[in-house]
Formats: sequence, structure tokens, C-alpha cells
Amino acid sequence: MRDTSVCVLVVDDFEQWRRVVRTALQAKLGLEVFEEAADGLEAVQKAQDLQPDLVVLDIGLPTLNGLEAARRIRNVSPKSKVVFLTEDRSGDVAEVALQEGASGYVLKSTSASELIPAVEAVLEGRPFLSAKLTELIMQPQMA
Repeated sequence: MRDTSVCVLVVDDFEQWRRVVRTALQAKLGLEVFEEAADGLEAVQKAQDLQPDLVVLDIGLPTLNGLEAARRIRNVSPKSKVVFLTEDRSGDVAEVALQEGASGYVLKSTSASELIPAVEAVLEGRPFLSAKLTELIMQPQMA
């Protein structure tokens, strides 16, 4: 059985979306969502204070975008694993996110089917990328 003492920080500027994510993680995985943040700077501060196991992070955030927030979080909380949960469908952005150390990248539009498998994979040490983005990232390498 999964260790439910996993500390999770959910970061999104839309409060109702944070609630949806928190509820899904608690109901389906039994994870403890310890804290929430509404912008990038707040996320970095809370990550430094909490040292969460997992950060679920949007890219389009006020004050500091999610990519820069993730860079800073890795510096202040190096053991935290980052899963981007965003609607940014750019293969280039997803590739940068993964190169910067994110463990997962999930599109909000596919979160109903992909968020839980993504979190499970990342907590088990495996990367996860939304199926819709896998094709975009892999296409240039196949050409």
C-alpha cells in the first residue's frame, strides 16, 4: 500500500482547480495535500518551508511562471518531485520542463485520466508525459 504521509504542494492560480486536484489526490491515492499556493513566488516559499515530496504545478502563474518556479523549487527543495499540470500543449515547453528536472507533465484537459497515473509513476521514480505530448516531442527525433 502507498505511503499516505506523502506531502503534496498544489500550485495553481485558480482556487477551484486546486480544490479539484486536492480532492482527486486525497480520494484516489489517499495522499495528504499539505499546502496550496496561488502563484510562483508563493510556491517557492512554501516549498522551501515544507520540503514537499511532490509539487503539482501549473505553468501559467502570476508573479513567477511555473518553469521558473520549478527551477527555484529544485534549489530550495531538491528532493521534491515536480509534476506540471497545465494546459500548455507546446512540445517545446514540455521538453524544457522535463529538461529542467520535472518528473511529469500532464495536460489539464486529460487530467481526469492521467493525473493519478502520473502521480503514481512519479512517486515510484518513473517519468510521465501526457500521451498527446509524447507524439509532439518524439516526432522531430523520428524525422
